[in-house]
Order: sequence, then C-alpha cells, then structure tokens
Amino acid sequence: MRKTAVVPVFDHLGVTVDDLPSAIAQFAPVLAALGFTRYDAENGVSWHTEGETELILLPAREAGTGPHRHGQVGWQHLAFAVGSRAEVDRLHAVAVGAGWSVVREPKLYPRFNDRYYASFVEDDNGIRIEFMHNPPREQSPQAVV
Repeated sequence: MRKTAVVPVFDHLGVTVDDLPSAIAQFAPVLAALGFTRYDAENGVSWHTEGETELILLPAREAGTGPHRHGQVGWQHLAFAVGSRAEVDRLHAVAVGAGWSVVREPKLYPRFNDRYYASFVEDDNGIRIEFMHNPPREQSPQAVV
C-alpha cells in the first residue's frame, strides 16, 4: 500500500485591505499567536506556517472600496481550528486586544454539534475570522472492533 503525501487544505490566501498598515496591526498579533511567521514585501505582507501555508495582505487597487460587507458576495469567514476551548478563548482575547470587533463571543454551538466551541471576530476591513475547537466524538467501547 502506497502512502499518499499530505497536502495542505490551501496553499495561500490573499486578502485585499483598504489600509494596509492598520490591517497589519490587527492581523499580526493574531497570526503570531497562531504560530505564523511574518515576512514583509514591497507591496504587502505575508505570514507563513511551518507547512508553508501562507496568508497575504495586499492594499486595495482603489482606495476607499471597503469595507467588505458580511453576507454579500465574496469572503464569508476563515475558521482556524485550535486544540482546546481555552485556546479559542485566548485567541479571541488576542484579536480583541488588537482591535478586532466581536461578532460572537466564545461559546458552544449545539446547532453544529455538542462539541463545537467557537468565537467570531471581524477587522476594520470587514474580514471575519473564527477560532473553533471541534474535537472528535469519542468512540464508545462497543464501537471499537
């Protein structure tokens, strides 16, 4: 049996913002807390994970075209899966401390399942992110063969 290479869900994500310095100030603490490393470029900034997944911020081609409006065509939100409810709470606090607006405080979302715990925040550009913890359902002893 041949092993299949593990490929990231996405390689990179580019996000256009109205005010690049302001967006950097909001994204930098959050992405650092998630373990991303920052790289500055001539016309933008990017953050990379160890697996080379990249998030890039770029200035809008036309000033004043933002913010993005949640629910309209385009970006909905990006969810960061984390290892615990405490990590959701910590990252939520980091984001709020960096100027992100609270959309939804950390809480359980039983409409998804009884384990789904998450928070939602939005930056000045209308970019929404979620921090979520959704541990696998524990198998009952009868389910293990």
